[in-house]
Formats: sequence, structure tokens, C-alpha cells
Amino acid sequence: MGNNNADLDVVIRNLKQAESALATLLASPETLGQITSSAKLMADSFAQGGRVFSCGNGGSMCDAMHFAEELSGRYRQDRKALPAVSISDPSHISCVGNDYGYDFIFSRYLEAHARKGDVLLGISTSGKSANVIKAAEYAKQHGIHVVTLTGKADSVLGALSTIDITTLGTSGFADRVQELHIKVIHILIELIERRFFPENYAG
Repeated sequence: MGNNNADLDVVIRNLKQAESALATLLASPETLGQITSSAKLMADSFAQGGRVFSCGNGGSMCDAMHFAEELSGRYRQDRKALPAVSISDPSHISCVGNDYGYDFIFSRYLEAHARKGDVLLGISTSGKSANVIKAAEYAKQHGIHVVTLTGKADSVLGALSTIDITTLGTSGFADRVQELHIKVIHILIELIERRFFPENYAG
């Protein structure tokens, strides 16, 4: 067994880093405004019959999937399904990766399914994932709104976005950024639900 005191120090240090990162987010009115604006953009697209697509790599793909399933399934209470899709079909990814290259796995999906007025949520802690950038480029060229979740200011991906939500990880590691990303994702879902299903938040 390891040193219990040393292990406890690791636990406390991690929680304090997370606390500091959340405090940094709370102290940024600009970022908070970007979150509310992003939710409105997505809700407006849903109201007009549009869809929201999400994509990312690794842990960010898991976040993209979580975002979509909470909207198409349910978040806290029962309500009508909302048309959100994560670009995570393994057969599509392996096919496009094999035939065109991994950089095109997300943009090719948008070419097949997305339409003008839809929204893309592109997630990348570094803001420089080539395949998410390709997706954002395609979206921008075809009238698809782009919301990005990144971890660094002035990123290549952020520059392609309609709205870039940047959550700065105070530890310098991607895990702190991802922890804030999932918090932002849950807030986006709640704001969208509050618009369409206010009865779920009454009382």
C-alpha cells in the first residue's frame, strides 16, 4: 500500500486545482456570456427544425457523445427528444479514415447529414485537432454555425467558430480543461431544456 498521507495530498491537490479552474471560469463574464449565447444559438436551430452535431477526439469524443445523448435521450426529467447527433459511428470513422484519412472523419459526416442553419459543437482541449478543424471549416463554408469548446485562447479552432468557449485549465493539463467542458455541456443542455420545456424547471 502507498503512503496514505501522500495519497491524501494528491486528492486534495487535484480538488483544489479543479476548484481554482472553476473559480477562473466564474470570474470571466465574457466566457459566461459565450455559454448563454451558445445555448441560444442551438435552441434557435432546434426551433427552426435544425440539428446539432458534436465531435471530438478521445475524451472529447466521449463528451460529444454525452452531450448528444442527453439531448436525444433525457437529462433530468422526461420530455420530447431533441435532434442532436454525435459523430462517433465507428463504421463511418473507419471507412472515412481508411479511404480519405483521419482528418476528414467529421467533415465528411457533416457533408452527408448537416444542412444550413444547423450547429456544430466542436470539442478540442488544445484547439488544434486537425479533424475538428476540418469539420469547422466545412461548417463555416456551408452556413452551419460553429460552437467550439477549447482550452486555450486564440486557437486555430476557436478562430473558425461562431462562438468559442475557452475554459482555461489552471494546472496546464487537459484533464482540468475537460472537467470544465463537461460542466459547460451540462449547462448548455439545461439552458436548452429551459427554453423548450420550462415545466420541467417550475417550482
